[in-house]
Amino acid sequence: MASNRKRPPLAVLIYTAVIVTLGGYFTFAAVQGEYGLFRRIQIEAELEDLHEKSDRLAINLEVMRNKTLRMSDGYLDLDLLDEQARDVLGYVRADELVIR
Repeated sequence: MASNRKRPPLAVLIYTAVIVTLGGYFTFAAVQGEYGLFRRIQIEAELEDLHEKSDRLAINLEVMRNKTLRMSDGYLDLDLLDEQARDVLGYVRADELVIR
């Protein structure tokens, strides 16, 4: 007995191939594309690093503002002045011994 199975028309095969190809392309673009999930994760990690760097710079800025205030004409911290003169200029008082 011969079976009466019909092959699908060529248009149906082409339509299915186009749909599968487009689905694969859009899935790939959604995951690895320029605006995909992997790029978003990378941007969020960079944003977190930049926030940490910004926080460190804000702390350093506050320390420098404090030192600037302490070295200003209106408010002179003699201990800080002595420390800076020793560190930067290498000053030593006459009654001190330097051990290297």
